Amino acid sequence: MTSHRRRTVIVSSAVVSVAAFLLVSFAGHSDDEWPAYGHDPGGQRYSALSAINRGNVASLHVAWTWRSGDGYQPEHGRPTAFEATPLYVNGVLYLATPLGHVVALDPETGKPRWSYDAKVPRDKGYGDFASRGVSIWKQSRIFVATIDARLIALDAATGKLAAGFGDNGVVNLRNGLRIAPRGFADYEETSPPAIVGNTVIVGSAIADNASTDQASGEVRGYDAVTGKLKWTWDPIPQEAGGPGGDTWKDGSAKRTGAANAWSVIASDSERNLVFVPTGSASPDYYGGERLGDDLFANSVVALDASTGKRVWHFQTVHHDLWDYDVAAPPILFDVRRDGRDIPVVGVGSKSGNFFVLDRATGKPVFGVEERPVPQTDVPGETTSPTQPFPVSPQHLAPQNAATPWGATEADRAFCASEMGKLRNEGVFTPPSLKGSYILPGNIGGMAWGGAAFDPAHRLLLIPTNNIGAEVRLFPRAEFDRPGEPEGRNMDGDWEFARQRGTPYGMGRRLLVGPSGLPCIAPPWGVLNGVDADTGQVKWTTPTGSFKPGVTPPGSIALGGPIVTAGGLVFMAGTLDAAIYAYDVETGKQLWRGELPTSARAMPMTFRAKDGRQYLVIAAGGHGIKGMAPLGDYLLAFTLNGN
Repeated sequence: MTSHRRRTVIVSSAVVSVAAFLLVSFAGHSDDEWPAYGHDPGGQRYSALSAINRGNVASLHVAWTWRSGDGYQPEHGRPTAFEATPLYVNGVLYLATPLGHVVALDPETGKPRWSYDAKVPRDKGYGDFASRGVSIWKQSRIFVATIDARLIALDAATGKLAAGFGDNGVVNLRNGLRIAPRGFADYEETSPPAIVGNTVIVGSAIADNASTDQASGEVRGYDAVTGKLKWTWDPIPQEAGGPGGDTWKDGSAKRTGAANAWSVIASDSERNLVFVPTGSASPDYYGGERLGDDLFANSVVALDASTGKRVWHFQTVHHDLWDYDVAAPPILFDVRRDGRDIPVVGVGSKSGNFFVLDRATGKPVFGVEERPVPQTDVPGETTSPTQPFPVSPQHLAPQNAATPWGATEADRAFCASEMGKLRNEGVFTPPSLKGSYILPGNIGGMAWGGAAFDPAHRLLLIPTNNIGAEVRLFPRAEFDRPGEPEGRNMDGDWEFARQRGTPYGMGRRLLVGPSGLPCIAPPWGVLNGVDADTGQVKWTTPTGSFKPGVTPPGSIALGGPIVTAGGLVFMAGTLDAAIYAYDVETGKQLWRGELPTSARAMPMTFRAKDGRQYLVIAAGGHGIKGMAPLGDYLLAFTLNGN
């Protein structure tokens, strides 16, 4: 697209189709394995295992628990977030922890076989103190990108550094950027690398609210053998006359940072493409210093995996002022239309919109409309007059102007009073000096947990959140007065950002009542079953609960679903300490597995050499005051004798 606008073995055609898909996508890997973060490089998160199924899932029990010892709360900044989804390859589980420990575990006992310590500095004020996993190349080399921005290669059999890679197994990713990071917290790595052929591709996580000139967000490809840089792609175009250059006014592309890819990058080795999800340019909530549509921020961009050259792009938000990153990993699947299969990439945005694009061209398969949106009243700002909305599927998270809601009389009074002071015109209400109610809030919509695809049932499983945020801009003189508070909690405290280089500082908070519940009617999180061939929603079910039996069903979720041939969707990520199984055909909850604390991670499943299928989830807590405590648990569930 060149324009940003616009075991029981059942023999059936569905199973044959799935088997053919697996042969193409997982060459060299058996159905028993989980060889990539999203199971396959395209991120479908589908396992052909069915020993655990709808008929027996209620009998799942904990087989073993492993603890990393890496649950850590710094004196300042956010605690560690244990968000790893392990890989299972050649009879070994591999995972990484937020403090840079890479561990190989016995899959039947959870006992370590080897461990490597990257010695990550602990007290650097990381914005998102997480590592979501590792990647494996040719079943022999493990790659991890640590929170302090190092790309590390390890021998998969021993855990020893790969001496021929980079500087004794390490590449410093903070070097060679267009705009250098100021400190550790400004430039991080949280996602596992993508691997296509002999190229390892990494993005970055950038603190994009501090200034206009935050670290730049180049995506880079490295040789998997030597660690030498093969290519660099900057999501902010540096050639004024090149593609996307005219969407940056007054030379702002040169001085603007971020627009980085912090989520998981998907890949299609058959087409030699990687699909890069980008976030907003810096800073998030004021764009007067970067006027224009700001390509290729807030986009999915298809790059040639060998050269890094852009093949096509699609922008999900023009001139982002809402922190509406493409946080969810792209997902590759096929759409059946008019008697043919169309290879597509699905792209979820924090805005609550899910776009289905032709994988070869980037053109929308179900159509996209540019619709008018509310306009700014902030001096110096210019909003895009329209934003893109998919014709199908319709928005999966609420986008209309919100009506105040409260669980108690005190909540109702507070929420009505606070929301009554704010601009509240639905999705894309811009930030303002009086304050604006932003729905979806900065969590999303669609958060980083992403979606799953069941090729047998032709179903996308897409979680969405429903919680709004207040965003307020403060004139510089007012904001820079001494004594401004720093940091926030999920209980309604404010988070502030200086937005250096602009006339305004920013404050934001998730708008919740005195009870700690959102000022918008539940459910606050749901899982949607969406027909992949039409975009129509087949079913919707609340996910978890803030406090089961006390609060209404439906919790915001940070961690996505997986789906299996057993007819099950597994998902955790909610604020309650549990993992859930749902019937893929109806969305009915079939099982709730208790955890020692909440999980903000995606589960995975595999079949070990003992013949049993296991379900694994990392439970590290959400770091929220008064709720599930900080943790460092990896749990494996299984059935007796399966």
